[in-house]
Amino acid sequence: MGRYIIKRLLLIIPTLFLILLANFVIVQAAPGGPVEQQIAAIEQAAKTGAVEGNIGSGNNSTYQGTRGLSEDMVAAINKQYGFDKSAPERFWLMLKNYAKLDFGESFFKGQPVTELIIEKLPVSISLGLWSTLLIYLIAIPLGIYKAIHHNSMMDKATAMLLAVGHAVPVFVFAVILLVFFAGGSYWHIFPLQGLTSENFADLSLFGKIKDYFWHLALPLLASTIGGFAGLTYLTKFSFLEELGKQYVLTARAKGLGSRQVLYSHVFRNAMLIIIAGIPSAIVGIFFTGNFLIEIIFKLDGLGLLGFEAIVQRDYPVIFGTLFIFTLVGLLLQLISDVSYQLIDPRIDFEGR
Repeated sequence: MGRYIIKRLLLIIPTLFLILLANFVIVQAAPGGPVEQQIAAIEQAAKTGAVEGNIGSGNNSTYQGTRGLSEDMVAAINKQYGFDKSAPERFWLMLKNYAKLDFGESFFKGQPVTELIIEKLPVSISLGLWSTLLIYLIAIPLGIYKAIHHNSMMDKATAMLLAVGHAVPVFVFAVILLVFFAGGSYWHIFPLQGLTSENFADLSLFGKIKDYFWHLALPLLASTIGGFAGLTYLTKFSFLEELGKQYVLTARAKGLGSRQVLYSHVFRNAMLIIIAGIPSAIVGIFFTGNFLIEIIFKLDGLGLLGFEAIVQRDYPVIFGTLFIFTLVGLLLQLISDVSYQLIDPRIDFEGR
């Protein structure tokens, strides 16, 4: 197992390289980059008489009316954002800095990307951990219950709710909750946005905990409703498949009770496929589903940071968050494989 883990860790390097390269090419080819945005902002401000200054130290070039910006000013803007170098050179410099975990400085926020990620990470982790916990606490027991009582009235009744939860996008649930419970057209029970109140620092410990979960209630509910349906179905059909196998019939023929058969024999085998899907589920909950939740509820996490960076073409932030997301996803996949073998020692990745 040790050799397999080392091989997988080494494989992360070329995987990260290819993902960064593909996204670098795509993003660089997209119109409306930071240089174009800066030029457009200066020209617009100059037309209204608000700008007569310069860009870059020692550059006295100004806006020239209908002729636009001077070549010196455009060159200074390109240098400011690092676009005075060729694309391969910029990519190579980025890789060298990333090897030192230096993600550069945000074009528009004036902070190192590492500081921004560390600053926003607690919000995303908080939302992701609680929603993941709730989804698994609901989905796995419900899936097992549905498998044991297959085709019962309860199974059919919950199937309709699961179908709705699976079909309706997460952001639709979020908007509905905002309209009904956050001061929309009906009740104002929960706050509209943010993770804490303005007077959070002045509250007692109990008051802070209450305020935190009060703000987190609607985002968590939207994330849970939109995320547990798929896992419930996966759990149900995984257990159904195992319950129909020969070893289960043999165990029952030996006189073992239903609960003993379920939890001593079926549970370990049925949970393998669920454990294998944990990394993709966590990445999906943290970085895909909660991405929209953070934007809708104005939660200042990595999702909102990434969204703003894409809109502004803030390349250092885009690639810094992409690097972190990819690295976390690859490490989680490795952890999943290790857990796979711990649960079922018959699985031998090194033998493969």
